[in-house]
Amino acid sequence: MTQGSGWPVGRDVEKMEVVPLRYYGRWITALALGVVLAGLLVSMITNPRFKWDIVAHYLFDDSIIAGLMMTIWLTVAAMGIGIVLGTAVALMRISDNPVLSNIAGGYLWIFRGTPLLVQLIFWYNLSALYPQITIGFPFGPSLGSFDANRYITVYVAALLGLGLNEGAYMSEIVRSGLNAVATGQREAAEALGMSRFRVMARIILPQAMRVIIPPTGNQLIGMLKTTSLVSVIALQELLYSAQLIYTANFQTIPLLIVASAWYLVLTTLLSIGQYFVERHFGRSDRRVAAAPDVAIESGK
Repeated sequence: MTQGSGWPVGRDVEKMEVVPLRYYGRWITALALGVVLAGLLVSMITNPRFKWDIVAHYLFDDSIIAGLMMTIWLTVAAMGIGIVLGTAVALMRISDNPVLSNIAGGYLWIFRGTPLLVQLIFWYNLSALYPQITIGFPFGPSLGSFDANRYITVYVAALLGLGLNEGAYMSEIVRSGLNAVATGQREAAEALGMSRFRVMARIILPQAMRVIIPPTGNQLIGMLKTTSLVSVIALQELLYSAQLIYTANFQTIPLLIVASAWYLVLTTLLSIGQYFVERHFGRSDRRVAAAPDVAIESGK
């Protein structure tokens, strides 16, 4: 622009004073919310009906800690089953083989179409349908059999219910991540003579992880809280441990606060871990975004 255009040029720009925007609406909203939250917190602390002394007494109770460990174990084991199974089903879904694709579709139809609570109760009562489970060839010789009452324990029923249900949802997450990678990547790798397995392991999956990781972290946090459903089959995880105690002493609210406090602690830790994992897998995006700035700097 020229001097006569009315716009500052040259050194006049450097002398301009930068006036920051003032967001008065944000400050007023934040202040109002702060007052409401402070009032709610004070009312909870000063309300004797919450019985914080009982909460503190049972927070590290042996039964609660044992239930907490069971919740962590269930979360890790069921999520591991879900990830492995979900990856396999996702590969079957995108396979050119119609048999594998239809089998995967049927699995998703069943386990996503029925409530998880129903699935847990079904696995727990599997022995009512099959007292003896036989492994062998259809209409042929059997390789062996085992007593369902003996081996389908409450732990096995919980893992089957949680793991198989999670696998159905993880398969769609993995499939969406694989589909997010451009087909040209696969074609270029195959043109270089790479095998399908190597293309998937070295080219497709590393790029798909950036899409897969965020929803997987959310599923893990959801699984942590979903483990509370196994209380209906009398598996002593965190919530069921609290239920056993308040059934005996009738202190329902304090024990529920104890269980909720531990769920909040675990959820917070998982959220922090999810943040760092997402940041690790998103480094390439940040490098690509920073490249234009580097180019501009080098061109000066």
